[in-house]
Amino acid sequence: MEIDRTDVVGEVTAAFVGYEQALVAGDVDRICGYFWDSAATVRFGLADHQYGLDEQRKWRAGQPPLPPGRRLVDTVVTAFGADLAVVTTRFGYGDAATTGRQTQTWVRLPEGWRIVTAHVSEPLPPDVG
Repeated sequence: MEIDRTDVVGEVTAAFVGYEQALVAGDVDRICGYFWDSAATVRFGLADHQYGLDEQRKWRAGQPPLPPGRRLVDTVVTAFGADLAVVTTRFGYGDAATTGRQTQTWVRLPEGWRIVTAHVSEPLPPDVG
């Protein structure tokens, strides 16, 4: 299996950038369009979880906009062969020091690159845990 094919990394990076633009814009239809339309799609959020795209669509429709100034750091796209990639990144907002963590598994499906599972978390403060 070829790891990090340039063409695959480029395709997934472009899809990820589109997803992030939709996320920042709060465009629920575009956000959900990047996910696999399946009951098997899983997303774990900061204090939520959705099983299936229908649950995610309902959850997203009720969410407030993201805080301004979303920034990404240390984004890594790793491709495994021609049809699977994992994207990891850390994110923050404004001048806040805390950064969340985000992982997405992308698969090339007949309709294009789609997220099949996603996980978002924030580290616990140093005095907790």
